[in-house]
Amino acid sequence: MTDPLPPFILFMAGALLVPFVTGKWKSFFLLFIPVLGLLNLLRMQEGVYWIVSFLDYHLVLGRVDRLSLLFGYIFHIISFIAILYALHVKDDIQHVAGLTYAGSALGAIFSGDLFSFFVFWEMLTVSSIFLIWARRTEASLASGFRYLLVHAAGGLCLLAGIVLHVNQTGSLSFDYLGLNGPGSYLIFLGFGLNCAWPILHPWLTDAYPEATITGTIFLSAFTTKVAVYALARAFPGTEALIWIGAVMTAFPIFYAVIENDLRRVLAYSLINQVGFMVCGIGIGTALAINGAVCHAFNDILFKALLFMSMGAVMYRTGKINGTELGGLYRTMPLTCIFCMVGAASISAFPLFSGFVSKSMVMDAAAAGHMRIIWFMLLFASAGVFHHAGIKIPYFAFFSHDSGMRPREAPVHMLLAMGIAAFLSIFIGVYPAPLYSLLPYPVDYVPYTAPHVLGQTQLLFFSALAFTLLLLSGIYPAEMRCINLDADWFYRKGARLFYRLMAKALNPINEACEQLFVNGFVRIIAHLSKDLIARLALIIMVTFWITTGLRGQRLRMKKENLYADVMAGACPIGIGAGAATGFLALVYLLMY
Repeated sequence: MTDPLPPFILFMAGALLVPFVTGKWKSFFLLFIPVLGLLNLLRMQEGVYWIVSFLDYHLVLGRVDRLSLLFGYIFHIISFIAILYALHVKDDIQHVAGLTYAGSALGAIFSGDLFSFFVFWEMLTVSSIFLIWARRTEASLASGFRYLLVHAAGGLCLLAGIVLHVNQTGSLSFDYLGLNGPGSYLIFLGFGLNCAWPILHPWLTDAYPEATITGTIFLSAFTTKVAVYALARAFPGTEALIWIGAVMTAFPIFYAVIENDLRRVLAYSLINQVGFMVCGIGIGTALAINGAVCHAFNDILFKALLFMSMGAVMYRTGKINGTELGGLYRTMPLTCIFCMVGAASISAFPLFSGFVSKSMVMDAAAAGHMRIIWFMLLFASAGVFHHAGIKIPYFAFFSHDSGMRPREAPVHMLLAMGIAAFLSIFIGVYPAPLYSLLPYPVDYVPYTAPHVLGQTQLLFFSALAFTLLLLSGIYPAEMRCINLDADWFYRKGARLFYRLMAKALNPINEACEQLFVNGFVRIIAHLSKDLIARLALIIMVTFWITTGLRGQRLRMKKENLYADVMAGACPIGIGAGAATGFLALVYLLMY
């Protein structure tokens, strides 16, 4: 048997071949890539592979351990599901971008050095942006450019941090870093931007809802989860992450509750769920790290399931706002059921995947006597049930009757949603196989009476609160509006800065333009146009006058000399004189 290949190679090579595969074989080819990749990954043992010498350093393209393997497994699984969901797409750009995006994520998590990691990190940005632009709308174009600018800034921050870190330590190894110098802080910030930390987060809620229907499935799986992996690898136990993660779990709830675009609701919900992972990494205990990466595994599945169900609704109706949907359970019952499975999973209902992972993080906070953090996570758990567990299925499939009677989603979409739903239920019912893959040994038992009873009470009281608020008219109504997010401040600030700079610097710029461009430079340009000819005329006319040349003959000689010089042809006498003068100058300089 041949040795295993670097996981990213199969996806990158497949992406290059996509345009050359046509007809019915394209679907089989696309699905075969993640299947082959998973078989290749299953053959890998823990260790270090594919070491490449670069300058004075060794680049490690394959550092295989329990942490990277866990993310490798789920990235292959979600790639298969996303490709199956997107089989109806005829746009090769989307297929190429999706495979390259998945390959870049795999390259990043298996990189054992910071340089390789950075290269794949930037490839994530470049490939994912085409999944936004591929929608080919004005809004997607604008969101894509903003996405590119934000991630380019984050990439530069990460690169600067890597350079400073290597200069300080002399090592490119991508292992535990901790916050111990300017380089590590810049790396920390670079990871945080891709993690959608508070205030830095609007790129996600702006771009993901503007991506293509199928592109959003890829986007929800890779960028933020690679950042979670990077934090778990380099900054476990960093106290700042506890508070950052706790705030991430809480603040998106307020935006999601009042948001009308249901894909944007899920984008806010994604930040909320990543917050649990970040908080667990910050706590840093074995239970907390296990809970964080376990929840990342589960979140990729149930968040993709929710995005797929909303994508199916959007595919059949062309609409995604809660004010324009409702009553779709009549003609899209399977999509409705799959959406409810995703809603139950993200809400951490017992017997669904979110329950067996989210509770690990909360118990880790409780074990560390972090009362405020635990209450914030508890509030966030209730809040996510409001905006993702109830709001998404309620306004899309129930609520008022929109009058639309679309067909059920295509078979391949239903199969993709069915696989994600099955895995979400299977993991929730029997979490032992997933627990066996976690970085640390697991002795955690999620199904105890206090866990089940406490979570069930929380969910039922949340449902009661939603019902009472809705019936009383207090619950925020679905409205056609634009909600102001944190980016409003720096968008307005940037515009104000631009106006101030325009008023302060534009007069100086105009004065410099008049003095230099329209004045000095124009004169120089005018003179330099025929400077050689003018110098030749000065010399020769002086000579001709001294020899007694006058009148019409002098005028003709001047015109002829000017024309010859401008045409690049000099009289023999002038050329000889110039050559003699040049040689004389050289002689004087030498002696």
